[in-house]
Amino acid sequence: MNGKSHHEEGNPQGSPQPKNSSEEFREGGYGWVCVACTFFMNAHTWGINAAYGVFLAYYLSSDLFPGTSALEYAFVGGLSISCAMLIAPLATYLCHRVSHRFVLNLGTILEAVSLITSSFVKANWQLFLSQGACFGFGMGLCFCGSVGITSHWFKKRRSLVNGIASSGSGIGGLVYSLAVGKMIPELGFPWAMRTLGILCLVINLVCSNLLRIPSYSASLKGSPFRVSIIWRLDYLLLLGWAILSALGYVVLLFSLPSFSVAIGLTQQQGSLASALLNLGQAIGRPAVGLLSDHFGRINVALIASLLTGLLSLVFWIFVDSLGLTYFFSIAVGLFAGTLLAAAAPLAAEVLGLQDLGTGLGILWFTLCPPTTVAEAIALQLRDDSQEPKPYLRVQLFVGFMYLGSAVCLGFLMLELRRKRALAASSA
Repeated sequence: MNGKSHHEEGNPQGSPQPKNSSEEFREGGYGWVCVACTFFMNAHTWGINAAYGVFLAYYLSSDLFPGTSALEYAFVGGLSISCAMLIAPLATYLCHRVSHRFVLNLGTILEAVSLITSSFVKANWQLFLSQGACFGFGMGLCFCGSVGITSHWFKKRRSLVNGIASSGSGIGGLVYSLAVGKMIPELGFPWAMRTLGILCLVINLVCSNLLRIPSYSASLKGSPFRVSIIWRLDYLLLLGWAILSALGYVVLLFSLPSFSVAIGLTQQQGSLASALLNLGQAIGRPAVGLLSDHFGRINVALIASLLTGLLSLVFWIFVDSLGLTYFFSIAVGLFAGTLLAAAAPLAAEVLGLQDLGTGLGILWFTLCPPTTVAEAIALQLRDDSQEPKPYLRVQLFVGFMYLGSAVCLGFLMLELRRKRALAASSA
């Protein structure tokens, strides 16, 4: 595909343009500040959430809340993600009716409160409310308030900048997985949580008040929640890709450390495998974005989903040593996190900028059920640890979810070509 044609690919309506686009629109500009701010917000929302595996290891080893099962602790990590998805429609509505800045500041405060109050919890139900629900709501407000902003500043490099911004979650996951592992034994659990809360409050407040949408995009008034878009076949296929990708991603992210222990590695080595997965995402998301801007966003997202599925089915199943585990962690990390990087550019391709907020709000809300049950499904699929391959069914599940998501993108590509052909014939 040549450089210019693919920017229009998948967007039969076209992205709304400013009235004097040649005079008003400038690629990048202040948008690069927004890219940096979104990067740091992702590092201090999704990045900290990605370090939950370290907290989980501490909870299990210290018996912090006696009588709490491993499944209940795993539920805290899943609850934070599902609550982030659950609040997406409200975040979208508030962005339209109030402002993005209000949503971002509210999310920042909720997240900081959740981390600081977690340092005072005395019972597991309090942990569910603080580190689970409250953190998830704060993370969701920050994410939904910021995820679409960079797309308003870029056209040619839209996928690249979204990849750079979303790689913050990978860098944050890597840094905070290692930092939390050091802070808990040296500072103690309470002060580790308070330190994270203060860091998130300061950094996210600065970023929240620097992020903004360009004036011509802000003037594109539409319905804050136009539900009719869910009846469009192209959008339903996009949702199918997102749901299947989320199921595979959450299971992979939270199962890799425990899989490492199941094959005979230590918990510390399992935590490092998780950190390497985040490192792979930090490298892979900008790379996927750069390739998307040259070869087509749907094409590259499809290939990334396909490669993740194949890596799970033909490589992960045979991993049985430290070296292979670390290699797989980095390799699969390059492609597995494409959902967070590609969702906004793909939604903009399919719906246009005017319905981008609505489309993303519905998409994130739709991911609430699958992200809630994903890890529980993995725990049910896992066999007894005495079996030769206790994670075989989990590995198959992850592989087939990603292959299914690739199929959805294949049909989406065909549907968009059909729409373009109809538009050309009627012109």
